[in-house]
Amino acid sequence: MTDDRIPASDQEAQVRTALSRARTALGVDKPFLGALVLRLPMVAADPKWCRTTATDARTFYYNPDYIAALGPNQVQFVLAHEALHCALSHFARRLHRNRQRWDLACDHAINPLLVRDGLRPPPGWLVMESFFGMTAEEIYPYIEANDADEPMDRHVYDGEEQQSRGQSPGGEEEDHDPEEGAGEGDNHQVPDSGAATAEGEEEANGAPQPSPLDAVERDTLAIQWRQRLAGAAQLARQAGKLSGDLARLVEHLLQPQLPWRMLLARYLSATARDDYSFQRPSRREGPYILPSLRSGQLEIVVVLDVSGSISDTELQEFLAEINALKGQVRARVTLHAFDEHLAE
Repeated sequence: MTDDRIPASDQEAQVRTALSRARTALGVDKPFLGALVLRLPMVAADPKWCRTTATDARTFYYNPDYIAALGPNQVQFVLAHEALHCALSHFARRLHRNRQRWDLACDHAINPLLVRDGLRPPPGWLVMESFFGMTAEEIYPYIEANDADEPMDRHVYDGEEQQSRGQSPGGEEEDHDPEEGAGEGDNHQVPDSGAATAEGEEEANGAPQPSPLDAVERDTLAIQWRQRLAGAAQLARQAGKLSGDLARLVEHLLQPQLPWRMLLARYLSATARDDYSFQRPSRREGPYILPSLRSGQLEIVVVLDVSGSISDTELQEFLAEINALKGQVRARVTLHAFDEHLAE
């Protein structure tokens, strides 16, 4: 009787090859997703805690047996799925929300986008077309508190238990969480997932579950992933391969939270100095130190685009904004017009 099983070393090599090919295919066909995926190092994880795939916003963790059972397009899907969790800063946006419901909302926000972009999800991954185009914050209220669904992947950037009833993301009973259950008397017989084993066993079983992010790491990673998101979008635009759905998502995430008119008005009001100030106290009040009213005139230079791509309506809007500047503060406005060259 022959043994048809593939040796562990050969299977790991095949899995690494499949992951590398999937990353290369994403880079060629979908440069936006490919650029994000390349930011996540790939690490084989201990199956005790990683049943499918996982991320901590620093690394892509995978179960080799699970990846080996997927087709090429499905491998691309799980890679892009974890990368988008990071790029969309889902690890930093949960705030006060329940973790299990938030994880579901994040998956529902990502998966329809990937399906629309031509990727095929593995069996069991949550895809609801009704949530297409919605953010995780918009989806969260629609997730019931007692929803029995579970994400297929693990989001291990948080320290809170996935759910109170003590089950893993696939609905299986969890043995023990080494990060939170250490020291409990009724769990001493359950071995730690890698931390308490010998060094050789750790390597054989894969990487142990990573520690959750602290506040400083979370803020730092959020800034890094925001920059990576902008860079990936620019790269895909230059290649002409950024879909409209993903372009709208990126624009929504990267646009300023306050309208530019409000920011400009706030800056001008602070600079105009039409208010009382202690910087130069009034000398008319004898021994008392009281503020004086000091005002000044601002020097503002405005450059106006009058090229052929600007319509008459847009030009009138530009001039209206300039008039609004003069109405807000006392200022001398120097106006320059340009098309191909700056007008003299």
